[in-house]
Amino acid sequence: MMSGELNRPEVQVASGDVVRLGTRDVKQLHDRAHRVERNRVRICAHPSTDDPLHEMIICLERDTYIRPHRHAGKSESFHMIDGELDVVLFDDDGAIRQIIRMGPYGSRASFFYRLMEPCFHTVLVRTPLATFHETTNGPFNPGDTENAAWAPPEGDEAREFQNQLRLRVWS
Repeated sequence: MMSGELNRPEVQVASGDVVRLGTRDVKQLHDRAHRVERNRVRICAHPSTDDPLHEMIICLERDTYIRPHRHAGKSESFHMIDGELDVVLFDDDGAIRQIIRMGPYGSRASFFYRLMEPCFHTVLVRTPLATFHETTNGPFNPGDTENAAWAPPEGDEAREFQNQLRLRVWS
């Protein structure tokens, strides 16, 4: 069902005309998230970066840092599978605009969200792992993603930024 890993150890691409994933596939994602440097992995259900619809099952560990960013001309949605996380939306200057607490269906949190505007956003994982289904429109072009200038790239400075953001969001 799965093809070889694509470009990075974090990404695996499903193969075939019908893609099916089950609990064993999610368990393998959980296991792989512990072994990769950035503590995040995904299975892409779309066959290529040129596909007009991108669907991914993504697993993030708690300490994963996703630099606040926005996408020109894109929308994205999350549908939670397991774990809990916060989607944090920011104004252009980095002020927190909205916090969307997410958890699986049946929890007290939202299990689905969709962002339809180019708004800076990031994710803070509340549980040891969080897994969700993300959908966005393709094709994927790295130039369509704008990283927030007020947020550091990955590294030591990012850890401090993330810790400070957690204090602001979780207090």
